[in-house]
Amino acid sequence: MDLIQLLSWACIVFTVGMFSTGLTDLKKMRESKSTENIQFLPFLITCLNNLGWLFYGILKTDQTIVVVNTIGALLQILYITMYFLYTKQKRLVTLQTLAAGTVLICVWLYFTTFLTEGATRLSQLGLTCSLVTIGMYMSPLIDLVCKAHRMLPSDVQQNPASSAVVFT
Repeated sequence: MDLIQLLSWACIVFTVGMFSTGLTDLKKMRESKSTENIQFLPFLITCLNNLGWLFYGILKTDQTIVVVNTIGALLQILYITMYFLYTKQKRLVTLQTLAAGTVLICVWLYFTTFLTEGATRLSQLGLTCSLVTIGMYMSPLIDLVCKAHRMLPSDVQQNPASSAVVFT
């Protein structure tokens, strides 16, 4: 086995391990029959991320990228489905999922209809997927910022200048 093949397998194992971290949330949802204290946005953004990289892997014909992101997308779809089953906010989850699906379709149409030249399409898709990956890692922070904002006194919330002073 050459070094590239070894790295490919290591990448698959570690990345699938990372995507499997949602299994603990899945277990919590099933046991409590609730989504309390479990965020939806990371599942949704990670699913978009996996589908984008899957498209990239198919265009690049890179088996490692295809395998990792197929498994990742399937796991995220499972997490999203289970979240939907147990959440009390079905309307919000549905709207967020539809918005993400609309974005995904628009991006896919852009890359399949308007960007047909191979190298340009691949490099722009790679850049787009990299940006979505950054968003994926930042998505859990949104809930943290919202909670921190809610804990501030109302006069600080209404005056952005005083908020800047509080956070510096």
